[in-house]
Amino acid sequence: MIKHKDHFHGSDLEKIEEIYGIKKEEIVSFSANVNPLGVSPLLRATLSEKIDAITTYPDREYTSLRKCIASYCGTEYENVIVGNGSTELISLFIQIEHPKKALVIGPTYSEYEREISLGGGTTLYYPLRESDNFKLDVEDFVSHLNESIDLLILCNPNNPTSSSICRSEMRHILDACKQHDIYVMVDETYVEFADDMEEISAVSLTNYYNNIIILRGTSKFFAAPGLRLGYAITGNRDLIKSINTRKNPWTINSLAVVAGETMFRDTDYIEQTKKLISSERTRIFDLLKKHPDFKVYEPDGNFMLARILREDLTSQDLFDRAIREKMMIRDCSTFPFLDNKYIRFCIMNPEDNDRLLTCLLR
Repeated sequence: MIKHKDHFHGSDLEKIEEIYGIKKEEIVSFSANVNPLGVSPLLRATLSEKIDAITTYPDREYTSLRKCIASYCGTEYENVIVGNGSTELISLFIQIEHPKKALVIGPTYSEYEREISLGGGTTLYYPLRESDNFKLDVEDFVSHLNESIDLLILCNPNNPTSSSICRSEMRHILDACKQHDIYVMVDETYVEFADDMEEISAVSLTNYYNNIIILRGTSKFFAAPGLRLGYAITGNRDLIKSINTRKNPWTINSLAVVAGETMFRDTDYIEQTKKLISSERTRIFDLLKKHPDFKVYEPDGNFMLARILREDLTSQDLFDRAIREKMMIRDCSTFPFLDNKYIRFCIMNPEDNDRLLTCLLR
């Protein structure tokens, strides 16, 4: 098991407040990867109007919510499972599959390894190469798959590299995993931010493969991490039955149901988000790729990874510089396979982005 260094998570603003003496309300978090538009006006108004929903239990089967998610994702509602954040569903899935040996592409989100370890399993890493701009070499990767591996976990687009695997490549991986009896868990937390989402999302593949489960949530794209509403999509009905049998009833509260049924139909907010992230991502990437102090890697998520090229500057230096100006970026030396020359920051509003760029490029 790879030893992970301590770090500030995007939600650790209380720690920042304590250490740096800056009020958390004044900090712009470029580390949390949350939609800068915040909660949509429609969702805010709807929750206020429907506050009385908490006086009754939600539908135990969450049928209406699952139909809404299915319509949003382009699948059948019978293929949808809802949970108290995607973390609950990751935990339930790993408990059921109980993998002895899992393969994870690194660097990536550390929670996967933690859950596997809690179940007594071991995690192996296939490292993405900087020389490939952290893009997966699918042919080489597939050649490393074998019968000793029970589970493959892919974050797509990947955090922190913001690189992605297209659907045709995913299909090749799934075919190889079928041969070796490997189940595949795909975390699509950031896929809705991608310009070519339809070419990246693997939802349609659940119609043809029974060895895949896709996880998504509402924390990042819909700016609702406190709502704790996540969902999974799979065509494997036996797996769905196993998860529902193990899952506690009513883990999603009535207001979260109202919120979900509102946000997935909120087309104005969805389009506004996509337009903002796309334009700002392109602008920032084009600016930074010309700058001699940084190398940036082409992003598909709402964040980008940058390598510091100056010898006299580290990721900790830039973290300190930014936080003293009340902006929080991610020091990526905490990720496996990255060192103190990498930072990650998400796309915020244009004014905040300009302020961060001024801070980083001086």
